[in-house]
Amino acid sequence: MSQPALTLFDKIWRQHSVATSGDFDLLWVDRHFVHEGSFHAFDKLDSSGREIAHPELTFGIADHYVPSNLAGLEDDPEVAGMIRLLDENTSRHHLTYLGLGHEDRGIVHVAAPELGLTLPGLIIVCGDSHTTTHGAFGALAMGIGATEVAHVLATQTLWQRRPQTMRIHIQGHLREGVTAKDLALHIIHEIGTGGATNHAVEYTGPVVSVMSMDARMTLCNMTIEAGARVGMVAPDDTTFDWLRQAPRAPKGEAWKQAERYWQSLYSDPGAEYDRTVVIDACEVEPRITWGTNPEQSLPINTGVVPKLDDNHPTLSYMALVPGQPLRDLPIDQVFIGSCTNSRISDLRAAATVLAGGKVKVPTLIVAGSNHVKAQAEAEGLADVFRAAGADWGESGCSMCVAMNGDSVAPGERCASTSNRNFPGRQGPGARTHLMSPAMAAAAALHGRLVDVRQVSGEPA
Repeated sequence: MSQPALTLFDKIWRQHSVATSGDFDLLWVDRHFVHEGSFHAFDKLDSSGREIAHPELTFGIADHYVPSNLAGLEDDPEVAGMIRLLDENTSRHHLTYLGLGHEDRGIVHVAAPELGLTLPGLIIVCGDSHTTTHGAFGALAMGIGATEVAHVLATQTLWQRRPQTMRIHIQGHLREGVTAKDLALHIIHEIGTGGATNHAVEYTGPVVSVMSMDARMTLCNMTIEAGARVGMVAPDDTTFDWLRQAPRAPKGEAWKQAERYWQSLYSDPGAEYDRTVVIDACEVEPRITWGTNPEQSLPINTGVVPKLDDNHPTLSYMALVPGQPLRDLPIDQVFIGSCTNSRISDLRAAATVLAGGKVKVPTLIVAGSNHVKAQAEAEGLADVFRAAGADWGESGCSMCVAMNGDSVAPGERCASTSNRNFPGRQGPGARTHLMSPAMAAAAALHGRLVDVRQVSGEPA
């Protein structure tokens, strides 16, 4: 009897299911990442008197509470205390820990993949919704809550209800100046912030097949913003070439064996998805959000604030009026960073725009990891940023989450490359406009929202 055609998601799910109870499967977890926000789970574990089941499979990384200026830790005991608590928890339980001063430290969703801790076919979890990023490598990666983090620490397993499957097929090609961030915002606008709720999304099509790993990570990172549990891309030669350079990926004979398995990780011909969405990449333009969720985005050239009641809470919060163009909207500051857009290709794109110019508003640029930071400095990108008048910070989550001393002042408007724009995300009363690194860099030069394709490196 022939085997049923399976999706990539189903192959990995079935391989990791160790028990079933009703609608739930107990899944083996291959990689577990913890950060400062995981202290609740450690408290639960300690109060139960249990040890971590497999400490070799859990990795601690300081990222959310790490400020872009480490000198600020002396003035913020709460932030310093959160980092110290992670130090203590990882030390007490004998975990691998990438803390302050560690050369491999960075945002978990940047540092872990570049180290080779993220591999095809693994189930990866972390108490952070943007764990979907790791799905770019053909892993099944998802964010989990504090109680689930404690369960994984204690058992190395996780009870989960199988989500439905969704295929997002991206046909055509991305035009010049259009990035994975623009594509992600376009998709979320098309299907809505709840459009992929309770689904595991697999991205397919010619556009995805030619994407770099950095671009795939950006796309999978934003999948959670459409409500999905999982975002995935089947591994291919691009994936394998990237991982060959990763220090903790398999080597020698172990690599050959791993690659043979990885080559089986694709959706079989005829595999059925619960839902399929087709996106024409030729229709995608550089986009900017206008509202308070990632669905509320528009093309920069033609986008105008929708006709809503003048007292609509979103318009009131964002200080916008119906019919107002997004283009040329003044901004107060710029942030280039986050787990969405802080990799070396993102920094190169920003530097290309900033080269030879001067920023008109305060601009903070933060690498996603210490390795990315070192590479940007070696390539001279950091010099470009400093020469343009931008601040070059320590790697970490920084202004994306505003819990580490980096924030946007109340009422100020920030052009940001992060992933969320809800009220207060970058600070109480902060107004966030999401966009790509190149668009954010152009906004920094001009002090307003502009189409990077239609302006030179010099401010108008």
